[in-house]
Amino acid sequence: MPETIIADVAVENTAYSFDMEFRYLVPQPLAGEAKAGCRVMVPFGRGNRTRQGMILSVCREKETEQLKSIAAVLDKGPLLTREMLLMVPWLSDRCFCTLFETVRLLLPVGINLKIRAEFSLLKRPDEWDGEPLSEEEQRIVSYFSGQKKPVAAEKLSGALGLGPDSPVLEALCKKGFLNRKDGAAPKIGNSVQKMIRLKSGDLPEKLSAKQRDAVKLLQDAGAVSVKELCYFTGVTASVASTLVKKGIAEYYEEEKYRNPYEHIENPGAPDRITLSEEQQRAYENLLAQYRQGKGGVSLLYGVTGSGKTLVFLRLIDEVCASGRGVIVMVPEISLTPQTIAIFHRRYGHSVAVFHSGLSLGQRMDEWKRVKNGEALIAVGTRSAVFAPFSDIGLVILDEEQESTYKSESSPRYHARDVAKFRCAYHKALLLLCSATPSVESCYLAKAGRYSLNVLASRYGQAELPEVTVADMNEETQAGNTTVFSRVLRSALEENLERKEQSILLLNRRGYHTFASCTSCGHVITCPHCSISMTYHAANHRLMCHYCGYSIPFTERCPECGENTVRYSGLGTQRAEEQLGALFPQARILRLDTDSTMSRFSYEKKLNLFKQGQYDIMIGTQMVAKGLDFENVTLVGVLSADQSLYGDDFRSSERAFDLFTQVVGRSGRGKNVGRAIIQTYTPENRIIRLAAAQDYPAFYQEEIRFRRAMLYPPFADLILVGFIGLDEARVCGASRAFLSLLRTMAQKEYADLPLRVLDPSPALVSKVSNKYRYKLIIKCRNNKRLREMLSRLLADFSGGRRYGDVTAFADSNPNTIM
Repeated sequence: MPETIIADVAVENTAYSFDMEFRYLVPQPLAGEAKAGCRVMVPFGRGNRTRQGMILSVCREKETEQLKSIAAVLDKGPLLTREMLLMVPWLSDRCFCTLFETVRLLLPVGINLKIRAEFSLLKRPDEWDGEPLSEEEQRIVSYFSGQKKPVAAEKLSGALGLGPDSPVLEALCKKGFLNRKDGAAPKIGNSVQKMIRLKSGDLPEKLSAKQRDAVKLLQDAGAVSVKELCYFTGVTASVASTLVKKGIAEYYEEEKYRNPYEHIENPGAPDRITLSEEQQRAYENLLAQYRQGKGGVSLLYGVTGSGKTLVFLRLIDEVCASGRGVIVMVPEISLTPQTIAIFHRRYGHSVAVFHSGLSLGQRMDEWKRVKNGEALIAVGTRSAVFAPFSDIGLVILDEEQESTYKSESSPRYHARDVAKFRCAYHKALLLLCSATPSVESCYLAKAGRYSLNVLASRYGQAELPEVTVADMNEETQAGNTTVFSRVLRSALEENLERKEQSILLLNRRGYHTFASCTSCGHVITCPHCSISMTYHAANHRLMCHYCGYSIPFTERCPECGENTVRYSGLGTQRAEEQLGALFPQARILRLDTDSTMSRFSYEKKLNLFKQGQYDIMIGTQMVAKGLDFENVTLVGVLSADQSLYGDDFRSSERAFDLFTQVVGRSGRGKNVGRAIIQTYTPENRIIRLAAAQDYPAFYQEEIRFRRAMLYPPFADLILVGFIGLDEARVCGASRAFLSLLRTMAQKEYADLPLRVLDPSPALVSKVSNKYRYKLIIKCRNNKRLREMLSRLLADFSGGRRYGDVTAFADSNPNTIM
């Protein structure tokens, strides 16, 4: 019996309850094209609807069951490497998501294909001798009779009110009236430029002067774009057209990558890096670990301003010299521009950029540059971890403790975990860098699972800033009604006189953060979310920061009708206004998501601040981390209490990290820095430790708490979330899931040690009209636990009892919903 080629395919838009690798026959004409890592079109389900899929593996078998055949191969060659194909089931298992959700994660958004259906008329009603057509069928056939070309499915929605999978269209196709043809179209096309080159053969003697100039350039350069030909010779495009018409030259198209940072000046000679003794020791240790070729993880812990970047730049030099790829991740888009500038100056166009702020075309082109070997370094946010290098030598997570490395939407992966997988595959070094490492990473370093390198001193002559804690209770008693304490106001005045710069942190955007009625006590909340609305002075509206709903400013209470709505709470807009009143001569820059919505606005504003165009920068947490300005000698935390009291076990860690990082922005140059933390709770342990910039002491306190309460790293937390439009149904679904969990845990999985916390509403229990509940499991996230939870989710989502409620699982979430 002849062998048959079988492909295992991950199919898009499958339900989690029956997602798997689906087996398809590879027709003989497609045998040479259907390779693992290629996308395909396949018939799926009882109706054989056309779906997109990704071939995960191919094998040959002699005996096969009845299988459907692949309809078409959509790629000329594999998009995914062997490593990426192994990552698909690995991520699907750990993130409790479908296989194709993982496939989408590995590819740039711009390269995604859209399956499109086209319908055309095959015969008219007078050619039909079967049962009479219904009125609806006659209407549809009449419409197609007037169409000269095939009609795209999306056009039918407006013309006939029908979707591509409408039963009546299917019926007409079966009766032979209509023909349906499915195809795949890219969402974003390639960027091409028109090129010109000389054809072979003798040149005619009679050429005009301009034609001769153009021909000479083509002889020297071989081929140039039409735009370049016109620029360098001064001719017009008509001269190029004449050369083509005469058969002297020919046009062709060449792909041109869309450069996301073409506005950055060409790099000069890279800065020479001189390391301190402490940095040199760390660098040599890391280099030795890299050269062992065994992979592994290292934590580079260094106080703010200790020069961690200089250490890993030297390490990158060595890795690139060996021809291996490097991935460098930063936690937020806001940190990417300055990182790109550093890398572009040093490595030029060997750097590719990965983050969601790029256009779809730019994202696709940067991905291609890496895949084609045209870039050795990928820099970006967490999506950079999927840069398609064939050989990786080093992966760096800068500010590795940041929550933004964890995805909050499916697939809910952590970039650090993916980086570990990739480094293990490539035997590459994973370097975690931070002044305030995550408690989990520090624990693993102290336990010997990671190597540890410490930079205890600031680089050069810089010293850690002197920190003052301002008691705002005393300010209130003294009659100070502004948000600026007397000691901070005095420090700002001194800095303005010395022409030194200041940074102020207030982690709330908007003007007022709260609106309530003094007559009835009603708080104005979003009708779609269980959260109070924030007043924004810029557009004179109350806005919801969860769903974007807004209403005009009002003093009339929507509950009792009295004109007694009063506004309170402090946001960055109001603080900016008060600051301007106190220091009218100061040039003030506000930096928050409201003021940096336009493209490159954040980068431009930072450059202006660096150039000394502003005296004071006030903003949310985007001013707290990763910024390095030599002339900043004062940092003020306006309201530390806003960040102190969260509802989950990581709140202390987040507050300590935020305060320590923002304090570290001060005094990074030649001048000594100061920092002032304003609070109503000056004896709070987090404020006390952050003021002392004592991470080791914070870690010791925090690890004792985690051990006592069985929190990570001593156990894993699995959050099971439930979302739906009816609160009673969502609550019922969460309790039904708990019942299933307890039954399974007591029987088949009785060997698993679990602690389960009963379902409860989320902290923000309603977002965008959907109610949210949560259930917490303390456990060890091993293969058997994931097997149990995967079965539970599949059984729950596949059942009909709570089909209107969505359930999901998130391993070690950053916030407990």
